[in-house]
Amino acid sequence: MLGLIKLFRSQGYRVVFASPADKSEHRFDLSSWGIEEHAILLNCSSFDDYIIELQPDIVLFDRFMMEEQFGWRVAKSCPQAMRILDTEDLHFLRQARHTAYKAKRPVTDSDLKQEPALREIASIYRCDLSLIISKPELKLLSEKFAVPDALVIECPLLLEPQLNFTHQQLSNFEDRNHFVTIGNFRHAPNWDAVLFLKQEIWPLIRKALPTSELHIYGAYPPPKATQLHNDKEGFLVKGWAKNASEILAQAKVCLAPLRFGAGLKGKLVEAMHCGTPNVTTPIGAEGLAENTAWPGFICSDASEIAEKAIELHQQPKLWHQFQQAGFQLVEQKFNHELIAEHLMQRVDAIKTKLESHRLANFTGLMLQHHQHKSTQYMSQWIEAKSRLKSV
Repeated sequence: MLGLIKLFRSQGYRVVFASPADKSEHRFDLSSWGIEEHAILLNCSSFDDYIIELQPDIVLFDRFMMEEQFGWRVAKSCPQAMRILDTEDLHFLRQARHTAYKAKRPVTDSDLKQEPALREIASIYRCDLSLIISKPELKLLSEKFAVPDALVIECPLLLEPQLNFTHQQLSNFEDRNHFVTIGNFRHAPNWDAVLFLKQEIWPLIRKALPTSELHIYGAYPPPKATQLHNDKEGFLVKGWAKNASEILAQAKVCLAPLRFGAGLKGKLVEAMHCGTPNVTTPIGAEGLAENTAWPGFICSDASEIAEKAIELHQQPKLWHQFQQAGFQLVEQKFNHELIAEHLMQRVDAIKTKLESHRLANFTGLMLQHHQHKSTQYMSQWIEAKSRLKSV
């Protein structure tokens, strides 16, 4: 999201960030970039007055839930505004994989074609353009759900062209020691990965490397997570990381044993940026391991993950080889200028022919029509109910 904000500002857009969420103590200070912020309410017609006064050229929704809540209001009050959905990752895919994982079986069509898919894909159809984070997710939308190419675009993470430090300034193999894993504890795949490490993987690594430590970072650690902290075992739950790049740049190996999930894994991309090789799973590497060497190991079970993590921790030559592979992958996959140019070309092209673009998307027109009759009335009912309660 920060990458998209910076991109649109670089194109001369005035950017306004409107959110119904409470402000977190760890939030990014958008005012430092001169970004206007506005608090908006769910199920409240005050948003209609706000958006009419603002008269935006483009409205970008952060995930489909925000489009469900505010999309119909934007379409009604500012029909000329181009509507873009930032999916972040396909939520229905992550949920389907979670369901299959808990049932200990492969993902089926029945898992995929549940209510989350109905909602998320309907949101994609209602918008003029949806940002899809990886090729595998684009392929799924096209082959499994016949989503037209005209409605979607691959938009990987918009990384900064350079870090705060150069490759030469990064710590070398000898100056690094511990293992690290990082991820928001409220995100189910991350919490499962921590449990996987604690119960199956870390005991194997610790047995082979008795003085090694695993540093576990992530926002919002619940008591059940902090209770896993054990100094004697070297299993150290650190909590929120003020600067993820600095944390990853100090570690020798990044562990990301994700057993379900979707999208691109920012923790792995940032680890590559920081010159830190990794051990992950096919889910972790999805969308990244394409036509280039992987900067570490991709493993499927606990014993293999532990074995490769130990190997990587002990072999400087291999470690340096994977570090260079990580630098190359980031440079090839996340060319900021190419991604930004490709995205803005699509945005500009759709803006110039917005009416014909929408007419070609008849399914989207139908969904927009019926959403006005369902989501709109539900929202207005909730607003009326809340108003009566306050009287």
